[in-house]
Amino acid sequence: MLYGLSDFFYFILRLSGYRKKVVLTNLRNSFPEKSEDEINKICKNYYHYLCDLILEIVKTMTMTKSQTQKRCVFHNTPWLDDIYGEGKSIIVLMGHYGNWEWAGPAFLFTTKFQLAVIYRPLTNPYFEKMTVKMRTRHGTSIIAMNNTLRGMIANRKTITATAFVADQTATPENAYWTSFLNQDTAIFTGPEKLAKKFDYPVVYMNVKRVKRGYYEIFPELMSLHPNKTKENEILNAFMRRLETEINIDPSVWLWSHRRWKHKRK
Repeated sequence: MLYGLSDFFYFILRLSGYRKKVVLTNLRNSFPEKSEDEINKICKNYYHYLCDLILEIVKTMTMTKSQTQKRCVFHNTPWLDDIYGEGKSIIVLMGHYGNWEWAGPAFLFTTKFQLAVIYRPLTNPYFEKMTVKMRTRHGTSIIAMNNTLRGMIANRKTITATAFVADQTATPENAYWTSFLNQDTAIFTGPEKLAKKFDYPVVYMNVKRVKRGYYEIFPELMSLHPNKTKENEILNAFMRRLETEINIDPSVWLWSHRRWKHKRK
């Protein structure tokens, strides 16, 4: 029923032209080698995915544990259990790719880590309350972005997985600049700095969309000892890894986001 509703919303969204200029500009700049027909096909598939994603996020409010584990399979690994067994917390990096909202409960239901998600509070009080309720209903804790360090210090006695959706737009003054999808891109340095400060292993969560309404998550160890890495090494590894997945299936990344609104000075 929800996907039938999603199909209806898709036609409304396409007719409205919602951020079409932003989407097409982002796609053309990211894939200069693709033809206009290929760009338009990705754009069309993206709007289908976006409508599905919105309703999937709403559905999160009522999904049971069994429904979540069926729809979003988390492939746990022995090395992740080993890290927990050693009493170490981890830092999780992921992008706005696939369904990052379902990834949280799937991780929580499959591993022993206490999940703490770093998020940016919404200005609308109604949607802020709804988002907090949705993200915490299965036991996930959330930490406002401006309280990240304080929250991680408070959680030091708990074995946690602190999750960052780390491909958001950073302010140019405090960002690390790198090439991402053929464009100069500013990224937040906080996740790497915190990983080095606490020396928490860094794990990339690869979210794959198997088919409509079904996802699989594969954890990948990026750094076991972050304080032994070079400056920006973790940030670069994350962006390259995310870029690889976007090139495999570009339709399930958040193209309507104004990711490149800032320019390098």
